[in-house]
Amino acid sequence: MTIRQVSIFIENQSGTLQKVLELIKRSQIQIIASTIADTADYGIYRIICNEPDRACLELKEAGVAVTISNVFAVELDNRPGGAADVVARFSEAGVGITYMYAFVIEGRGILIFRTNQVEEAEKVIAANGLHALTESELPLQY
Repeated sequence: MTIRQVSIFIENQSGTLQKVLELIKRSQIQIIASTIADTADYGIYRIICNEPDRACLELKEAGVAVTISNVFAVELDNRPGGAADVVARFSEAGVGITYMYAFVIEGRGILIFRTNQVEEAEKVIAANGLHALTESELPLQY
């Protein structure tokens, strides 16, 4: 019920994000969605891509700190308030969301989120008839 996300740790210095993007480009890995969060010293660049295992390997071989984690990808109604309605279901069930981001692909809204309460989140998804995408449902080929 989850998909794999690549989390890349990069220093907050000019050119470090470009280096990571060039490595991904040279590896012919397609980025489907991404977000970046920063602190004073480093950033976390999170990506959903077509080959997370290979992306992780290629980046590690280049000396980049990277991990793979499981996140939920829940389909939203592509309308104003769609994300609020879905997040409300998790909040009402007491499921905390560590972080989230959303994007639209092929006319569908997709909410990516991570929680430490995986089993509870799966119950909310099932009980509310939500659609959690699998990696095979993402348009992973270019």
